[in-house]
Amino acid sequence: MTIVIDPAAQAAIRAHLEAAYPEEGAGFLIGEVDGDNVRRVRDVLPIANARENGARRTRYLITPHDTVRADYEAEARGLEILGVFHSHPDVPNEPSAFDREWALPWYSYTITRVDEGRAVSIRSWRLMDDRSQFVEEPIQPPAEIPPLR
Repeated sequence: MTIVIDPAAQAAIRAHLEAAYPEEGAGFLIGEVDGDNVRRVRDVLPIANARENGARRTRYLITPHDTVRADYEAEARGLEILGVFHSHPDVPNEPSAFDREWALPWYSYTITRVDEGRAVSIRSWRLMDDRSQFVEEPIQPPAEIPPLR
């Protein structure tokens, strides 16, 4: 499966995750599935990191309330939750063991590397149905983070 992230959604991801730095930021990817092979992210729903103070640097927490609110918001727009976006401040944007423990196989998980407060790359991952590992999901067109002007 391929994921397409609209430019405005990419900009919103970047803004939210850079504002959350040096802590992890997170939110929901909303859009639609186009056939069997393409997920189209039309918008995002940023959320506040609900993890306790002191743990937000390396962990994010999405509450059940956040999930229900996002589901209602997506449905009201005729869209659905496609996955979750979050940041890895100053470390590679590869899923951690913690990410795998809490992930759901159907969702896409975009991880943005934020170095010194600037988003530098976005990668997307899907958890295999047997939960054994993440597989990188191609982003089309490749997600490039343009420099701020």
